[in-house]
Amino acid sequence: MTFAWYAHLRELSTKPWFIAALVSWGIALFEYLLQVPANRIGYQELNLGQLKILQEVLTLTVFVPFAVFYMKEPLKLDYLWAGLCLLGAVYFIFRGE
Repeated sequence: MTFAWYAHLRELSTKPWFIAALVSWGIALFEYLLQVPANRIGYQELNLGQLKILQEVLTLTVFVPFAVFYMKEPLKLDYLWAGLCLLGAVYFIFRGE
């Protein structure tokens, strides 16, 4: 979803917004075709909260290299702090009751 949401800012910045939206929707549809079955499989073993936190961890893991290498954004210490917060979220959502 990272590419669908943000790549148009660089690649399609001179095109009308609706062109960027159509391209992004096409990319997002492909990603949803993978995500929905993955969530159904994952929900057999994990609860909804665990699935959501796992998704956020994966999103940040993909977003940081995307932002730095593809979008040419500077690497920020804030990404580390956000990652540490997510590690805390992982701990609390996956710890035993």
